[in-house]
Amino acid sequence: MFKNKNGSSNNISGENIARFRKQMQPKLSQRALADRLQLCGIDVDKNAIQRIECGKRFVTDIELAAVSHVLGVSVLDLLGLPK
Repeated sequence: MFKNKNGSSNNISGENIARFRKQMQPKLSQRALADRLQLCGIDVDKNAIQRIECGKRFVTDIELAAVSHVLGVSVLDLLGLPK
């Protein structure tokens, strides 16, 4: 079985997703983010958002693109990479 070499986290974007979500005005709840993603065709629920933000769930590239669109930030911002 393969193991993730990124410590205990299954993604590098979760903390940034949480930070950008909370910075929105008005602040966007995990449920509201999940609802907006579902409108984009991404089937996630509040629990999936919670697991992504705490690093317990992997994030697909399609999900990452949709999250960046909903939050109004770039995928690079979510990954914590310079532009």
